Amino acid sequence: MQELLRAGLRALGLDEAKAEPLEAYARLVLERNRVMNLTAITDEADFARLHLLDSAALLGVADFGGARVVDVGTGAGFPGVPLRILREDFDLTLLDSTAKRVAFLAESCRALGLRRVDCVCARAEDFAADERERYDIAVSRAVAAMPVLCELCLPLVRVGGRFLAMKSARSDDELAAAAHAIETLGGAVERVVDYTIPGSAVTHRVVIISKLRPTPRAYPRAFGQIKKKPL
Repeated sequence: MQELLRAGLRALGLDEAKAEPLEAYARLVLERNRVMNLTAITDEADFARLHLLDSAALLGVADFGGARVVDVGTGAGFPGVPLRILREDFDLTLLDSTAKRVAFLAESCRALGLRRVDCVCARAEDFAADERERYDIAVSRAVAAMPVLCELCLPLVRVGGRFLAMKSARSDDELAAAAHAIETLGGAVERVVDYTIPGSAVTHRVVIISKLRPTPRAYPRAFGQIKKKPL
């Protein structure tokens, strides 16, 4: 796995020496995955490409230096933990609603010696009550439709900040369906970046949404409302 990671990091213009801690993180996830549901991807090469290098590709899309970053619905720590391993010059919040996952993330960050990381167990719509518009960047690889994801993430982003939504390259219809939600929540699509994961033929997409105006206080709504009647 380490040689595959080195080649992928080289292709992305990132520090090849970070392949070792990335592999260490992969080992932690795959070991714990034996007793709890963290990932469906267990082949080492696929894990390296589809989790680690896919996450690393975000560093070519936005400047994280000095930013306050929140990873919404981080799950097993993607993309947040690989970003933290690759860059140490920003503050990171890993946000997930499952206590066991958050406990695993906190344990893993300690084991890897990662600093400037907060692991928080909360639903995004509840977290926004205290952390509203406090982040420079929100990122998410969560499996949710764009209108839903935008309502969970954009309220956390300050005016002038960005929301980076990691999506399938075939998400044009989904993005079009989110146009009303993005505008209502104070955002605008800045650009869409398609990229091929190094060492693979897989193309993924990052939708970059700029926060232009404060999100109205009515949002985010309770999750039941968000899911039942997306913006």
